[in-house]
Amino acid sequence: MSVGEIFTQEFWDDRYGGSTRVWSGNPNAQLVAYGSGLAPGSGLDVGCGEGADAIWRAALGWKGTGVDISPVGLKRAGAHAAAAGEAIAKRIEWRHADLFADDVEPFGAFDLVSSHYLHLPPAVRKRSLGRLASAVLPGGSLLVVQHHPLDLEVPGLRPNVPELFCTAAELADLLDHAGWEIVAADTARREVRHHGGDLVTVHDAVLHARRRD
Repeated sequence: MSVGEIFTQEFWDDRYGGSTRVWSGNPNAQLVAYGSGLAPGSGLDVGCGEGADAIWRAALGWKGTGVDISPVGLKRAGAHAAAAGEAIAKRIEWRHADLFADDVEPFGAFDLVSSHYLHLPPAVRKRSLGRLASAVLPGGSLLVVQHHPLDLEVPGLRPNVPELFCTAAELADLLDHAGWEIVAADTARREVRHHGGDLVTVHDAVLHARRRD
């Protein structure tokens, strides 16, 4: 498999086309850690997958949109939202879009824009981060979480494609600091089960920035 294939609709449609969940169904840890203290408003989740983050936010009173490259994944996300109840499902819209496409339409304007583990290839990293940032309302927050290069030191944990991994500081450097307050540019550690069942430490590159009014 080439690196380019990882970012295609076909790849993710195939992955989400199975009979079981791809992901845990739980919200991402850094969204819970950094987003729990924010007052509910409007939220955008880019690379929403099966919808767990958007559903978690909706349960806290947020309204918003989940965006993904895969219509199959979005269908599954909608089903999970419906299973969570009408009050949650009606708070979320689902949209098919490719963040990396040349002609992607603007996403709108939101109080919180988040994206978790949607690898940003170097060739489009600045442009893609700019698209996420442009969707944040004045006073709103941007939360981007990536796998940290430190995870490449654990064999078999992550794809051996070093150029797809970056630090939070590298992400922060791509923002116009005159327009943004960097709330956090951190390396967050957490424990997960490796494929063999052993606990391993993984590292998240976490950028939390607030758009200046």
